[in-house]
Amino acid sequence: MIFDSLKNCAAYYGVSPRIKQAFELFAAVDWSKAEAGVHELDGRTIYANVQERGLKSKEEAKLEVHDKYIDIQILLSGAEESFGWADRSTLREPKEAFNAEKDIQFFLDAPQTYYTLRPGQFTILLPEDAHAPLVGEGTIRKVILKVLK
Repeated sequence: MIFDSLKNCAAYYGVSPRIKQAFELFAAVDWSKAEAGVHELDGRTIYANVQERGLKSKEEAKLEVHDKYIDIQILLSGAEESFGWADRSTLREPKEAFNAEKDIQFFLDAPQTYYTLRPGQFTILLPEDAHAPLVGEGTIRKVILKVLK
């Protein structure tokens, strides 16, 4: 898990071959005007999911993991969004089987820690990072860049 400000995104270009391209594609769009939903940026290799969502309690937010995609989650507006985090290798309580079509599996395990994004910040979540997004109060607008690893 990586957590930082957008002004520092270049420091993470080496994490994956497509991370630099994902941030460059993100910077080329005015996401405040983009419709909610999926926007292909480089086919299904890099795409964006724009979400306007209400936040949940820690108990409601379940840890999730992905196999094929790296998430870059960027908070656009709203006061803040918290994330639960756990090392995927420590998870023991699957809520359901892995859904390969949607590249997701949920777990009932408790997060090991929480951290909070504010507008202009991002988190990079690798396949080894279990994460429980959308924790907090109020509503937010964010972009999730899905980057094929």
